[in-house]
Amino acid sequence: KVTIDSFYIGKYQVTQKEWEEIMGNNPSKFKGENLPVDNVSWNAIQEFLKRLNQKTGEKYRLPTEAEWEYAARGGKYSKGYIYSGSNNIDEVAWYDGNSGSKTHPVGTKQPNELGIYDMTGNVGEWCSDWYGSDYYRNSPKSNPQGSVSGTYKMLRGGSWYGIDIDCRVANRGNYDPDDRYDGVGFRLVIDVINR
Repeated sequence: KVTIDSFYIGKYQVTQKEWEEIMGNNPSKFKGENLPVDNVSWNAIQEFLKRLNQKTGEKYRLPTEAEWEYAARGGKYSKGYIYSGSNNIDEVAWYDGNSGSKTHPVGTKQPNELGIYDMTGNVGEWCSDWYGSDYYRNSPKSNPQGSVSGTYKMLRGGSWYGIDIDCRVANRGNYDPDDRYDGVGFRLVIDVINR
């Protein structure tokens, strides 16, 4: 168990329209302005964040893995579901069993207890943390940030091609920060103190 400071997290995954407005391109395999942006590396997202923050004057960032899991589990309203918002994956997620092998417009399944959509399925979501195999056994109990360095960045949430077990809120993945996949996107976070 850990504690985290208050934060705001995006209700939806970042869409292709939002990405294109900031970056002027659309790297996604599946095209549609209300589809989640996919095929974006962790490193490319850092450039997106830099430009977005310059444009808005805000301090948007990727969630830490702890923040992501807290939000996916429903925060203080959590009912302990296997998936984000339900024990029935078809209610809350686009995954291998129902996606038709593609992404879908954000927010078209039921939200979780906090009113957040697609934290299970559609596209997996990059987190800010470096992966460390034993990090959570030794992590600080307040605001864990992941290992101080590493080779891989954390990915959470399952995707349109993931099987049900891969879409559990407890499932963890890690990838090279330069890797791009058509099942990977992200959502934004901002600290309450910065608002």
